[in-house]
Amino acid sequence: MKIKKVETIVAEELVQVTRGNLVESIHKGHIAVVDFKGKLIKYAGDPYRTVYARSSMKPLQAIPVVETGVADYYHFDNADLSLCCASHSAEKQHTERVLSILKRAELYDDALKCGTHPLRREDVFKDLILQGKEVTPLYNNCSGKHSGMLATAKYMNEPTETYHELSHPVQQRILRVISEMAEYPIEEIKLGVDGCGVPVHGLPLERIAYAYAKMTRPKELSETRGQAVERITSAMMAAPEMVGGTDRFCTNFMKVANGKMFGKAGAEAVYCIGDLQTGVGIAIKIEDGFGRATEPAAVEVLKQLNLLSNKELEQLKHHHRPQVTNARNEKVGELIPTFTLKEA
Repeated sequence: MKIKKVETIVAEELVQVTRGNLVESIHKGHIAVVDFKGKLIKYAGDPYRTVYARSSMKPLQAIPVVETGVADYYHFDNADLSLCCASHSAEKQHTERVLSILKRAELYDDALKCGTHPLRREDVFKDLILQGKEVTPLYNNCSGKHSGMLATAKYMNEPTETYHELSHPVQQRILRVISEMAEYPIEEIKLGVDGCGVPVHGLPLERIAYAYAKMTRPKELSETRGQAVERITSAMMAAPEMVGGTDRFCTNFMKVANGKMFGKAGAEAVYCIGDLQTGVGIAIKIEDGFGRATEPAAVEVLKQLNLLSNKELEQLKHHHRPQVTNARNEKVGELIPTFTLKEA
């Protein structure tokens, strides 16, 4: 039997996890920093590592919601569009808005094909139990994205039952948008199935960073695409509480950045950022998929690129160097970024 040779990916140490005075664990990974013209300017590890960006693709997946006319027809405000890009915490502010979007499209939450998962917030789960309610797809962290996809299918007079399948026009439009924004051949995009059941797209990390960089310069795009991108990124920054939720990094980071940057986490330890001031896009992948390392890595990248002030870094310090605590909530260690970005 032939054994297929797997290419070795050289990952770089990005974050150490300490306990006492011992380095207990190390998270390795890859970083790509790309400008809006497509030039790789800084990196760590292998910036060309092909990865699934997972939920970090949501701002791109939301572009057809605007371009098709759906957002205007159903009167989407900033919070609605921001929710289409969300991996939310299933707080009332999120679930009630998902229901609102579906209602405007004359749909119900049983149309959601995102499935269920354990809830992030214990208080939300307890509240459901006390009310005698079940965890339904409405509480899935991706239900905002799915509501936008459903509304698009309804508006375009396409089947709503199969909107999550790769062959559906909703998913084909998204695939084309990702190919165009990343300037990467559509036939070379690796396709899989995301945790919420829709297609997931695999591209080189550097191309993902480039797509984010292009979103920072909407006037460099076609008029229709530029208007859609500007509307989506502005919505994320105007309503960051929809993208994540209470004390979530996406939300806290965009609040601190205050209109300068937008960012989105992805499962299996991905984080992507677009900086409107410099026009750079940043894509981070932690090799072992452990999401606890993405926040310190992301803030450290911004620090090394001088994109955050000392005051802003101080406001994000609990994300930059998160504490390791024990069962009594006592600090016993911390996560420490250890990398230095290299010049491309």
